[in-house]
Amino acid sequence: MEKVTFGEANIPGYEIGDKSAPAIIVLQEWWGITENIKAQAEHLSKSGYRCLIPDLYKGKLGVNVEEAHHLMDNLDWPTAKEEICAAAKYLKDTGSPSVGCVGFCMGGALTLIGAQHSDDIVCAAPFYGTPDPSICQTEKISKPILAHFGELDTMAGFSDPAAAKKLEENLKAAGGTESAVFMYPGVGHAFMNSLPEPFESFEARKETMGVVPPIEEQTALAWKRILEFFEKHLKA
Repeated sequence: MEKVTFGEANIPGYEIGDKSAPAIIVLQEWWGITENIKAQAEHLSKSGYRCLIPDLYKGKLGVNVEEAHHLMDNLDWPTAKEEICAAAKYLKDTGSPSVGCVGFCMGGALTLIGAQHSDDIVCAAPFYGTPDPSICQTEKISKPILAHFGELDTMAGFSDPAAAKKLEENLKAAGGTESAVFMYPGVGHAFMNSLPEPFESFEARKETMGVVPPIEEQTALAWKRILEFFEKHLKA
């Protein structure tokens, strides 16, 4: 994985994979570009994808909940939207035949924003995050969307079961025939993270944030689903 810049604004990011391969934009959680996000991009690259992680925080990392909350609150979402569109254009312009998007937490919301606003993004797989309707109208997204939420997620209006149900209703209203929303029992927010960072353990994360540890079976099922999804829509 190497550091790159892309677009007219020289946006920083990390890239891995063959430039001629189908591409996936991987979007960060509210912590920033962590080892978890890099590991997820590396995992996808092993299945034959070129992955780009745009650095939306420009090098900053949240080392605790308060700092991550501050970083997300101060994110310029319209600029982030433009940077995701620039990422997709860069990938297409430099050799990738097709571009998808995946994101987690804040990145899940941004994934849906990218799916609506970038013509270069053909499909998207958001995890436990939904966008503010002022910047993204999910009822207008008819592209293939494969969304994933934890049944025990308590982030009301953002990634809890009610938010997941609302997204499902909106995607149906958009008329897309290849979209689906999956709910995973026994897990909550951030169930795809293999590392508890920035906490020392999953137990410490649960104590601080109330987020239950991941369950390997559910994580594996989600990976299976998104790999099949991207195989169908990016490699066909």
